[in-house]
Amino acid sequence: MNGRDLSGRTAVITGASRGIGLAAAQRLAEAGANVVLTSRKQDAADAAAAQVRGNALGVAAHVTDEEAARRCVDSTVERFGSIDVLVNNAGTNPAHGPLIDQDHARFAKTVDVNLWGPLLWTSLAVKAWMGEHGGAVVNVASVGGMAVEADLGVYNATKAALIHLTRQLALELSPGVRVNAVAPGVVRTRLAEGLWSGNEERLGAAFALGRIGEPDDIGAAVAFLASDTASWITGETLVADGGALLGDTTDRKTRTNRSGRRAADG
Repeated sequence: MNGRDLSGRTAVITGASRGIGLAAAQRLAEAGANVVLTSRKQDAADAAAAQVRGNALGVAAHVTDEEAARRCVDSTVERFGSIDVLVNNAGTNPAHGPLIDQDHARFAKTVDVNLWGPLLWTSLAVKAWMGEHGGAVVNVASVGGMAVEADLGVYNATKAALIHLTRQLALELSPGVRVNAVAPGVVRTRLAEGLWSGNEERLGAAFALGRIGEPDDIGAAVAFLASDTASWITGETLVADGGALLGDTTDRKTRTNRSGRRAADG
């Protein structure tokens, strides 16, 4: 039996109108799952669902709106009979700049969306279905939660906390519910556009694998962690960053290319 076959299961993906969330929904649907894609607005959720091949439903639900989240979870169980996979993808980063220059409103919004949102949706999914029947939760964290960098301190702090939250939930919800995270590096999404737009070639060259990420790179990692292929994995964070955490490899590649040319020249 194919361990990645999700036929008969249902997945809810938050913040799925584009980017990583949409790619995850597409990958999960390809594996056979029914997918529910959430977005702040119904038209965006519907448009995203229309891009998914398979049984897909768009639902308007802001990630921090508890009543909307509860309605989404309840209607998913009512329509499809289960919630077997939850992908906590929705994220935001309004607090750009030095930590000491942030105000409470931007700090609170970042924490609410990036940390409280995943906890809220996990709690609802567990109480509605997973607690009794089992399931898999995948949180979308970031390599920023494993490092420090200028101007992204609040965002990265929430992602570091999400990685810890993943481990804590994995402990508390075991053995029936597996909880893991994926930590993307720089991916071609609107949220990360300020990091790669106009700088893609230089940035990609600095990574060991020579390019920035695509949403589908992360969607594939999410689908793996949600599947039975990962049935003995919980509390872990899968880094998918093209080798970014290895450091800037530009100089090494330059030396390697020069050595190769010298060898070819004899």
